[in-house]
Amino acid sequence: MARFAEQVLDEVGRAVVGKRDALSLVLAGILAKGHVLLEDFPGLGKTLAARSFAGALGLDFSRAQFTPDLLPADLTGSYVYDQRRAEFDFRPGPVFAGLLLADEINRTPPKTQAALLEAMQEGQVTVEGQTHRLPSPFHVLATANPVEYEGTYPLPEAQLDRFLLRVGFGYPTAGEEYDVLRRRLDRRREEVDLTRVTDAAGLAAVQAAVERVVVDESVARYCVELVAATRSHADVLTGASPRGSLGLVLTARAWAAIRGRDYVVPEDVKVVARAVLAHRITVKPELWMTQASGARVVDAVLSSVETPRTLEHR
Repeated sequence: MARFAEQVLDEVGRAVVGKRDALSLVLAGILAKGHVLLEDFPGLGKTLAARSFAGALGLDFSRAQFTPDLLPADLTGSYVYDQRRAEFDFRPGPVFAGLLLADEINRTPPKTQAALLEAMQEGQVTVEGQTHRLPSPFHVLATANPVEYEGTYPLPEAQLDRFLLRVGFGYPTAGEEYDVLRRRLDRRREEVDLTRVTDAAGLAAVQAAVERVVVDESVARYCVELVAATRSHADVLTGASPRGSLGLVLTARAWAAIRGRDYVVPEDVKVVARAVLAHRITVKPELWMTQASGARVVDAVLSSVETPRTLEHR
């Protein structure tokens, strides 16, 4: 498992320079069968990362550019009348892919976001009363710009909660940024050719192997205590839901597999806690103009909740 993860991250790292930790979190989200929200400033490689993961994992890739006039049918597909046969044929939309890039997801109206929500949660879409199953594995990597709000539709809490992780890349260091320039000049073209590490069936097999990673009772209870602590924090209006506890366990299990272990330790939970929980926490409105945030709440509960003793695999 660790070798597989290294191969995938090495390939993606050829395109997205210097973001190994963030890319590892995205891979953990995919191995945990989840969807990932990439929220960061423009130009930091979010779209490139999604396309690169699709290439390295051998998944069919499609991109939907979310705009204010995007209709649900533009995403799910629609029925088209065939005059020769006097019948309606279903033409699938971009959501029918192994990996869908939902670019600038917060720029589309709630009705279209609701269509995506069904796909993310149920693995299906409903068009004209007919249900169509999506391919498996199916993953959504969505991007959002956290600083430009004009003409946007903030994601409702219910949809944010469906994203297993929220990950940010951050600005590169000077050395990493120079490396980006150097690589682009050396290859003399925009595209980066990536080698496919596996395919959809291979990814499904790896995801099945992650399901066998052992989670000790003490670690599972630690996840529950962390999430419960977010609900009682003084800065919090609404804390993480039970889906947050489940997300912690599932992502920590995938992180352990990436690290080459078949069991989870508390440190795995701590590594993924901010990415799993911060977007599920709403701070009180009177604190919006302060430094209070979901990430700060997660850091606080990690410091206050007692860490169980690390257990060796038995």
